[in-house]
Amino acid sequence: MKFIVSSTYLLKQLQVLGGIINNNNTLPILDNFLFDLDGNSLTVSASDLETTISAKLEVESSESGQVCIPARLLLDTLKTFPEQPLTFTVEDNNTVEISSNHGKYALAYADGAEFPSAIALSDPSTTEIMGDVLATAISKTIFASGNDDLRPVMSGVFFQFATDKLTFVATDAHKLVKYERADVAAAAAAEFIMPKKPLNLLKSILAGSEEQVKVEYNEANAKFSFDNTTLICRLIDGKYPNYEAVIPKENPNKLTIDRNQFLNSVKRVSIFSNKTTHQIRLKIAGAELNISAEDIDYSNKAEERLTCDYQGDDMQIGFNSRFLTEMLGNLNSTDVSLEMSLPNRAGILTPVDGLDEGEQVTMLVMPVMLNN
Repeated sequence: MKFIVSSTYLLKQLQVLGGIINNNNTLPILDNFLFDLDGNSLTVSASDLETTISAKLEVESSESGQVCIPARLLLDTLKTFPEQPLTFTVEDNNTVEISSNHGKYALAYADGAEFPSAIALSDPSTTEIMGDVLATAISKTIFASGNDDLRPVMSGVFFQFATDKLTFVATDAHKLVKYERADVAAAAAAEFIMPKKPLNLLKSILAGSEEQVKVEYNEANAKFSFDNTTLICRLIDGKYPNYEAVIPKENPNKLTIDRNQFLNSVKRVSIFSNKTTHQIRLKIAGAELNISAEDIDYSNKAEERLTCDYQGDDMQIGFNSRFLTEMLGNLNSTDVSLEMSLPNRAGILTPVDGLDEGEQVTMLVMPVMLNN
């Protein structure tokens, strides 16, 4: 088995696939890339058993065969080459020889048949969505998902497809983000929970992509196909909590403020907050927002006054500054609005501007009890 391929082209594809490989795999075969050659088409795959990602590359060859090549070793070698053609030859002594303009390198390979084969989806439903829209939906929600092993359903992003819109939701019980697209729809209603790792991979590959991504899914697995790349992953099993029930509907107190100003102020003041609770206090009266924090143990305190547009009763409410910073940092609008009802009910943060047609973002942050 022998093929010729451009060094930078191969490296670019393998770096994407390498994102799925764990540092400590239970099965040693998973430390490899599977190279599956069929004439001038080479399919390279990487897997961690839960997720398998493969890319089709064009190479010069008339042969076919399968080998597993150590991923770390191959990536480290490819990173050092300037652009040039590389010749891969599978030798009889159980090594793959790579020939470059300057030398030869031999790597021990494993049998391609040992590599776990990707799951085939039986009877899937299909939806098409533009790459950049999917990447945006992931990056707007994934930061709000939890890390609690005891509640695995909350450690992923909930995909809710309907015939009039697509909704993506993530929550860790302290904060919640709901991202909706009314300009994209599915053929039939469906819902499933995607794990974080494949989503992070998709987010980095698809950012800015104008390509259509074909999403296929059934009860247990989902498959994303675009360009020459395919990603198949196992879904998180379980029922997602009823997130609509926790979003308060009546919020008479509405604060509108410049997002950057608010974000920088929260960041500054929070430096002086208690290191375990990260608590900051918002005191709103008239057109003035007073943000303060205090760490009684160290006698640190800070207070800032901002002007804002506020309709509602004077109120004081406490938030965890880390959640507020994350949410404000994840929006890219000029102004944001924070709607509240009572100091012990969740606040709803939404962007006032900067949204695409059909795009809607709702962020919910739980308050913390203020000790007066």
